[in-house]
Amino acid sequence: MAKKKVLVVVDYQKDFVDGALGFESAKNLDKGIAALMKEYAEDENGVVICTFDTHETNYLDAQEGRKLPVEHCIVGTDGWSLYGETEMMEIMYPMKCTRIKKPTFGSYELAKRLTLIDGTQGGIKSITLVGVVTNMCVISNAVIAKAACPEAEIIIKKNLVDSFDKELHQKALDVMASMQMTVE
Repeated sequence: MAKKKVLVVVDYQKDFVDGALGFESAKNLDKGIAALMKEYAEDENGVVICTFDTHETNYLDAQEGRKLPVEHCIVGTDGWSLYGETEMMEIMYPMKCTRIKKPTFGSYELAKRLTLIDGTQGGIKSITLVGVVTNMCVISNAVIAKAACPEAEIIIKKNLVDSFDKELHQKALDVMASMQMTVE
């Protein structure tokens, strides 16, 4: 059985692109992320996982809400949805795109899903991460992927990840490279 290659689309949701926590340069990722989703969805060994930052209406009462008091990605709202062409790819390939809701930066559910794929489907060759925010959710989930599948190559597409803070974006890329992840 051929090894799987996994694409993880991290939190490419409307609230991070043009909503409550949106930033202009995040819009530039859409076509590239959508193209990768199509490529992976059409590959028999490809797997697409989309993480969704997911909060409830009591977000401001949670620890994250007290430290970042901007309501965003409230489940069921428009801002919680994927953005643009990326959303269209998820709709076009429902059997190949798995949704993972996560209440914080990193996802325990992502670790479980990757471990399951790695252990029961012939293993994972590579895990590619794209999305936002590089210095928060992308780096958190990259570390989780590395811990869950230490023999898989972890790839960060540097032109398909972004942050509202360009200095922290670059620092996060540097840290991921130092952790034996491929930043390309």
